[in-house]
Amino acid sequence: MCAAEVDALSTEEIERRAAAVLADVPDYIWDGETVPVPVEDIVDSCFGLLVRDVEDMSSAPVPGGLTTEEWISGLLLPVHGEIWVNAEDGRRWPPRRRFTICHELGHWELHLTGQQTLFCRAGHVEPDQPVPEPGSDRPPRPRVEEEADIFAAALLMPEPLIRRHREECGDDLTEMCRRFNCSEKAMRRRLGLGVG
Repeated sequence: MCAAEVDALSTEEIERRAAAVLADVPDYIWDGETVPVPVEDIVDSCFGLLVRDVEDMSSAPVPGGLTTEEWISGLLLPVHGEIWVNAEDGRRWPPRRRFTICHELGHWELHLTGQQTLFCRAGHVEPDQPVPEPGSDRPPRPRVEEEADIFAAALLMPEPLIRRHREECGDDLTEMCRRFNCSEKAMRRRLGLGVG
């Protein structure tokens, strides 16, 4: 629901595209080595996108509007050059805010086919959600959401830096999360540890 379904991209292609974004970041924004990766500066300076923390996401211009039960984590408004982030989410879970920003940038890079609004419900921006069981009430996440998650993880936690810091930290998950300013669930997934 976050974007029109498009041909599925391989994980390798998504990782390559995230790495290309990072490789194009000017040195004055990021040196390619320092963590955490300054995602908001990259989104702003390299893409010209404004990150806006929005208190009332029900004002979001989404097709068909929102019901009172829906909770939007993030929203890409390409025509306005903005990424809206749920301000309450950002206050409660700052690492999730960073992930949401990268997730929406993933839609910008991977799925934008025009000026449509792309929005993600809370269940869509979850790097740790289990796949629903067949016959469950919860619909499966759209493939574009998985792709945006892979892109977000690759941008927040670039593979070469993950390897280097993992060698330094061993399996100290708390320290890895601190260094990369990400959630434990996102880090576990990135390290291939499962979401325990």
